Amino acid sequence: MKKRIAYISLYFFTVLLIFILQKPLFMLYNGSIEKGFGLADYMQVMVHGASLDAATAGYLTALPFLLVLVSIWLKKFPLKKILWGYYILVATLVSIIFVVDMALYTFWGFKLDASVFLYVDSPKEALASVSTGFIALRVLIILLLIVLYACLLLKITPSVLEAARRRWAGTAVMLLIGGVLFIMIRGGVTESTSNIGQVYFSNEPFLNHSAVNPDFSLLSSMGKSQDFAAEFNFFEEEKRAELFDGLYPATDGDSIVQVLNTRRPNILIILMESYGARFIGPLGGIPEVAPHFNRLSEEGVFFTNCYANSFRTDRGTVCTFSGYLGLPTASVMKIPAKSRTLPSIAEELVKSGYKTDFLYGGDINFTNMKSYLLSKGYQHLTADKDFSLAEQTSNAWGVNDDITFEYLYNQLKDRKEAPWHTAFLTLSSHEPFEVPYHRLDEKIPNAFAFTDDCLGKFIDKLKQTPVWENLLVVCLPDHGFYYPRVGLNTAPEFYHIPMLWLGGAVKQPMKIDKIMNQTDLAATLLGQLGMDHSSFTFSRNVLGSDYTYPFAFYSFNNGFSFRDSTGVTVFDNNSESILLEEPAGSEQRINKGKAILQSVYDDLGRR
Repeated sequence: MKKRIAYISLYFFTVLLIFILQKPLFMLYNGSIEKGFGLADYMQVMVHGASLDAATAGYLTALPFLLVLVSIWLKKFPLKKILWGYYILVATLVSIIFVVDMALYTFWGFKLDASVFLYVDSPKEALASVSTGFIALRVLIILLLIVLYACLLLKITPSVLEAARRRWAGTAVMLLIGGVLFIMIRGGVTESTSNIGQVYFSNEPFLNHSAVNPDFSLLSSMGKSQDFAAEFNFFEEEKRAELFDGLYPATDGDSIVQVLNTRRPNILIILMESYGARFIGPLGGIPEVAPHFNRLSEEGVFFTNCYANSFRTDRGTVCTFSGYLGLPTASVMKIPAKSRTLPSIAEELVKSGYKTDFLYGGDINFTNMKSYLLSKGYQHLTADKDFSLAEQTSNAWGVNDDITFEYLYNQLKDRKEAPWHTAFLTLSSHEPFEVPYHRLDEKIPNAFAFTDDCLGKFIDKLKQTPVWENLLVVCLPDHGFYYPRVGLNTAPEFYHIPMLWLGGAVKQPMKIDKIMNQTDLAATLLGQLGMDHSSFTFSRNVLGSDYTYPFAFYSFNNGFSFRDSTGVTVFDNNSESILLEEPAGSEQRINKGKAILQSVYDDLGRR
């Protein structure tokens, strides 16, 4: 029995040690030294994360434990021969998950979870942010780790286990060990079971994320229920309704400020990849990055206090065109059965006789975008395959912005048929930030400067055409970008974005300083056109008479933030704790944010 107990103990603690030692490597790879973290932070991450590591190690010990239990009753049990395939599988999964989590965190800012599977159906786009060398190096590391882990596990495994002399006593001892293993997997004997939040210990998100076991994070997110209405039930229905009442007025409301000189302009919406306020001078951003946008902000209706609702393009696209809130645990675009039930700007415009089309220089099938756009009223789609091979490969994500802006200009300059609505999603201001433009020394700001240069030249040329006279151009990002802290999507600064309305259809330059969301574009635009927007449950006409409580709500990976005139609160659902509260002590903000999150999941569950 000693041999069996020694093996199970050694196997468990070997796997546990592998998980614990992954943490400092994860931290170093993701810039912990540059971020100012020291030895004490490394130790705290490893200590606090150990409970989740133990739970995950317990799961991986379950099969060896069962085999050892069976071996008590058999004369000669070839343990190593049976387990070698399992070891290869474990080593492969643990290695891949570790390396992928470590690499993706740099771009995503949150731990690996089931959302990674939203992008594997379009591998070209999923890998577009990185070079071939980047991928090759990490594949090599994965292979080396697989060999290391598998050899280590085989080394500690007995080749053969003889039958136990006292089988019933041995069985009892092993069952006792199994009970301890079960408690470790469960996370204790209290009502609470193992969860990601249990390892959170700091006000610094990076340290909390470093403590989370990536294998547990991935597997637990895969097992989450898709019964949206059953999620985030913070309040009883009566309390939820009370808190939610008045936040999103159900009436159309009259537009008390009319910023357009026509009810039927031609409409161009430019969805600008990642173009957060950090790069917009008038919003306190780096002034030299976007001189054209800075200049144009003085020529149109400039919404200075706008906030993105989510953190990725697939979510931000739905937020913009359907006026639907971004979700912290799901992408509605990837669920056609749900997304097709949403309203959209294009659908409403089609009802009023508009012709509609959409332009994107990348793969329009990525994250199910094509299905969403076609179901939401876009009658014609133009994407990477409509360009030459050289143009398609001008950027890692597809066709560079200078080419697509030129294409758009040629499509619009002589367009006679009216009214029309065109939407255009840019792509150059995205990792890996490789662009044919070199005005700024730093790579990331230079990529955003490139898109700004393309936008400025496009608008200046369009002004010289007859199209400009009856045109409304809406410039709005899909989500923000918090430079230089790339990937930190829990920070309020990440979500601050510009929204600018330009064109001959605009009456006069104006600044709108009300707090708002990108989801409010739908109701605000349709309100200016005198069209019904009552189907946009989570969109508000910020220029309407019923917009009396300005606030912004936005979500990140399993968390949300609520901002109003009193301040901002950032809440993490994993740890059920407040990450940021400025100023402190506002229970109203956190309760209203929870009520909104509960309401949108209830709404999605009904669709």
